[in-house]
Amino acid sequence: MKKALLLALALATASSASAAGKLEIFSWWSGDEGPALDALVKLYQQKYPSVTIDNATVSGGAGTNAKAVLKTRMLGGTPPDSFQVHAGQELIGTWVTAGRMEDLTPLFKSEGWAKVLPKDVIKLISAKGGIWSVPVNVHRSNVMWYNPAKLKAWGVTVPKTWPEFLSTCATLKAKGVQAPLVVGENWTQQHLWENVMIGVLGAQAWENLWAGKLKFTDPKVVGAFTTYGKVMDCANKDASGLSWQQASDRIADGTSAFNIMGDWAAGYFTTTKKLTPGSGFGWATTPGTSKVFVMLADSFGLPKGAKNRAEALNWLKLLGSKAGQDAFNPLKGSIAARLDSDLSKYNVYSKSAATDWKNSRIVGSMVHGAVAPETFTSAFGAVIDQFVASKDSKAATAAAQQLADKAGIGK
Repeated sequence: MKKALLLALALATASSASAAGKLEIFSWWSGDEGPALDALVKLYQQKYPSVTIDNATVSGGAGTNAKAVLKTRMLGGTPPDSFQVHAGQELIGTWVTAGRMEDLTPLFKSEGWAKVLPKDVIKLISAKGGIWSVPVNVHRSNVMWYNPAKLKAWGVTVPKTWPEFLSTCATLKAKGVQAPLVVGENWTQQHLWENVMIGVLGAQAWENLWAGKLKFTDPKVVGAFTTYGKVMDCANKDASGLSWQQASDRIADGTSAFNIMGDWAAGYFTTTKKLTPGSGFGWATTPGTSKVFVMLADSFGLPKGAKNRAEALNWLKLLGSKAGQDAFNPLKGSIAARLDSDLSKYNVYSKSAATDWKNSRIVGSMVHGAVAPETFTSAFGAVIDQFVASKDSKAATAAAQQLADKAGIGK
């Protein structure tokens, strides 16, 4: 109670627009993603011109390098004022469990965010009676990308279930398409795995898996792994050597028919490849997930002992605001976590995703840190590698259950 009162008091103090001082923002947004962060920094500087911002970006794929630097700083007692983290268990299973983060429930109350964020999202960022981070955006995991002109030329349509997908693959192989599905390195194969699981098991069973109510060794999960093995049989043999962009290129040039990737691929197709949404590339929800939105989100929290706490609270307020989210997301290629965003600022793909965001069952991504702690996700890639080589569903599910037990899933 005392802590909540202190945070409420700090929020009142932080609301003063004359706040002076410094603010260190720690993230992995660089390169293509830099301009989106710059837009937020610019808004913050307009509001708090006397604050000096230290934009501490550590570049490197999906934050791998940044997380290593962050760990050293958090354990060394010199945390950044606020840092980027995938919303959900990636933060909760590490720094919240270790008692290193402040509960943001008073901030959510003062800003009225519970009214503008979906309940499923609040649930993902909550644990131990608190709310732990502010989601600035939403990406979607369950998207299947394709080349409309090539599908027409091959005489096939977009499959809506995994059995349909497998029969479409057989048709395409008979027409000389060697790899109807294109995948890339290990994490993209895990990304595909979670989409097959959700498409076969359903959203509720997926949630049960991470709550410990459904075991990986359950026959239903073993069966879903077997389906995943058959789906991987449709894929290119040189997968491990490809980045996600190189895999996407094979959709753009018509070498392969389908690719399952998050919706950052829409940004890549439109910005880098200069393709027109709808004709240059097409999209659909992954088979079996038409009423489901598999989400991941970038979010920021407040570490205990932050040097510039008042400035960090003002930063978090900006991230959760409508103005902040609508400045950031059109440039990032993601959509706002808020339900009241200004859709006129977004492209054709993002508008369709935002509509689904309001009308779908929302579940969290495993590979992108929402539903499983890092102790599980960091070791799961080896399970996938082994399974892709052996196609032994029982061995894979036994290994996954062992990891789940070790990570304390369902405890």
